Amino acid sequence: MSVLTESRSKSGSLVWLLVLGIVLAALNLRTAVTSVGPLLDQLSAGLGMTSVGTGLLTTLPVLAFATVGAVTPAMARKVGEHRLLLVALGLLGVGLATRALVDSAPVFLLSSAVALSGGAIGNVLIPTLIKRHFPGRVGVMTTVYTTALAVGTMMAAAATVPIERAAGGDWHVALGVWAALAVVAALPWLALLRSEPQRDTGRTEAGPGRLVRSKLAWSVAVYFGTQSMIAYIMFGWLAKILTDAGYTTSQAGLVLGVFTALSIPISLIIPVLATRFRDQRPVVVALVAFYVVGFAGMWISPSWVWTVFIGVGMGSFPLALMMLALRTRTADHTAALSAFGQSAGYLIAGAGPLVVGVLHEATGGWALPYTLIFFVLAVQLLTGLYAGRNRFLEDEPAKISG
Repeated sequence: MSVLTESRSKSGSLVWLLVLGIVLAALNLRTAVTSVGPLLDQLSAGLGMTSVGTGLLTTLPVLAFATVGAVTPAMARKVGEHRLLLVALGLLGVGLATRALVDSAPVFLLSSAVALSGGAIGNVLIPTLIKRHFPGRVGVMTTVYTTALAVGTMMAAAATVPIERAAGGDWHVALGVWAALAVVAALPWLALLRSEPQRDTGRTEAGPGRLVRSKLAWSVAVYFGTQSMIAYIMFGWLAKILTDAGYTTSQAGLVLGVFTALSIPISLIIPVLATRFRDQRPVVVALVAFYVVGFAGMWISPSWVWTVFIGVGMGSFPLALMMLALRTRTADHTAALSAFGQSAGYLIAGAGPLVVGVLHEATGGWALPYTLIFFVLAVQLLTGLYAGRNRFLEDEPAKISG
């Protein structure tokens, strides 16, 4: 049973320790990803990394999130959720520190994979922990989680280059500082080891592999995947779209920074708004409508104004994370849906930036990429309408039991 629901006599200090632990862990989950992008040219030159190595480095997050995330529930049943999150933060810290100390491309890639594996475990575990410890406050805690995740994402992207410059152009220092944040995040979870929830170490009917026949699980997974694909496309190609439209590189970079920063207020608003409805389909429709207006405007007349609409549409990310808990009755099923939905979703998402690049290179324009985006939005709407309806994974016993 949950350490917070099994007894009303549990101290408020434990509640706040859990909140602090979730916030600090969330701040770390994307630092291994977004600290690399701003220094990619320096890393490639300093490590002698080939184009194949650079491509692998940018693909590693999707691979790690998909593969390691899939086995996270099984690992949690063996070692416990609190212990496993502590292990995840340890992997993050060790991976980030190691890659900051080396000048070897293979070791850098290997240590990046270790750090990203820690992030992948956290991706799956935190929605599960929210469901287990705060079953009556899923919306509030998802707001806390996604806002901290957005802050950590932007912080690593925005601060890495200034840190590198302050360190005299040493990228090792700029990447290494993020390992210290992982150490700080581990401290609450060391204290929470004494409050490890009771776990079922036996066979469970909620394994991610059993969800392949569930229409609801696939709807959540594809919804998660399409919103992630749109995000990856925008982060990878927005600057290029704007420079092709006449913006300078500095102007395009500023717009991209503001676009990224929009995720913070959106992460504050969407989960609270979505929990006001038992049925999240109106929110799904509203977010897709913002996307449509934004992308139509960008296609017709590219401008920073339209990126604001797209930024609001990206509220589909916190909504997708909320669905992992809202569409399940128990923490064990949340864990299974989180692993299945994020693993399948990230595999779907990973193809987006590559396909956009191929289409743009083949045609020299953006018509086909925008056509692809509108197709993806149509799929997002259809799957979101199914996943957003007030229903539960456990109500599909024939689909998820062996």
